[in-house]
Amino acid sequence: MSDPETPAVHVLHDNPDWIPAFARAFDAEGVPLREWRLGRGSLDLDAEPPRGVFWSRLSASAHTRGGAGAKDAARATLAWLEAWGRRVVNGAAVASVEVSKAAQHAALRRAGFDVPRTIAVFERAAIPAEARRLAPPFITKHNQGGKGLGVRRFDTHEELDAYVASPAFEEPADGITLLQEFLPAAAPFVTRAEFVGGRFAYAVRVDTSAGAFELCPAEACAVPVDGVEPEPLFRIRPEIGADHPLVVRYEALLADLGIEIAGIEFLETVDGRTVTYDINTNTNYSPDVEAGLDLPATRRVTRFLGGLLAAERVPA
Repeated sequence: MSDPETPAVHVLHDNPDWIPAFARAFDAEGVPLREWRLGRGSLDLDAEPPRGVFWSRLSASAHTRGGAGAKDAARATLAWLEAWGRRVVNGAAVASVEVSKAAQHAALRRAGFDVPRTIAVFERAAIPAEARRLAPPFITKHNQGGKGLGVRRFDTHEELDAYVASPAFEEPADGITLLQEFLPAAAPFVTRAEFVGGRFAYAVRVDTSAGAFELCPAEACAVPVDGVEPEPLFRIRPEIGADHPLVVRYEALLADLGIEIAGIEFLETVDGRTVTYDINTNTNYSPDVEAGLDLPATRRVTRFLGGLLAAERVPA
């Protein structure tokens, strides 16, 4: 355990299950890491924050793990840290992007990316009428998402009507339901491009052939079934490199938004579109993918944050 007065990388998070892979990488690189659990304890707003670098890993799905207050705790904490001039990675403005797919959609659309036709509905009773603006099939999802929250496919408007009127309807955490066009993929996978320090790390092919919408790559999500390890859903796409035109545009987008660590997901459709639909600033990495790399993303993150910490230690 490092001296609490020693500058460190402080990771602000809402799920301890996602930290071990990073903790091992930080230990291997000799970079001090301290956990800061969002939504717990208190915050003395008149006190000076500890020294170091602060990395926000706020998750949009925190409320599903008993962390209903994590979003607002993150906003308060990040505002406090930034007011004191601390070096924050994925700060307050980025937190607002993480917890709103509508905000992500707006940023992507403004930057000229092809995005899915989407309608944000603020009242449950209005969902059936608003859905008539989309031709079936279409999907629903939660604006404050992650974990595939609220994602369902509907092949008729009547099917949606019955769902909205039933006890099975999933209320979104922020009250916003998204209606979105269904995009048939040319092949059963989506692609996730990973970025560290605003720069491309690698792209992975995510198998969607099972039809699931929860595509968590973290080691905590790879749960054996009946004692049998699942087949890896994530594989490197070696043909996508740093000079790929889409990757170059993603790097420019992240720089514009102030996002330094993230995964961006896109889908190649049967009719030839390349549609970007998600910016995940609480990115996790597949242990199967990481094990086969000379420089895993967890080590990239450690070196990036360790470099920022070293710069903070140098007297002005």
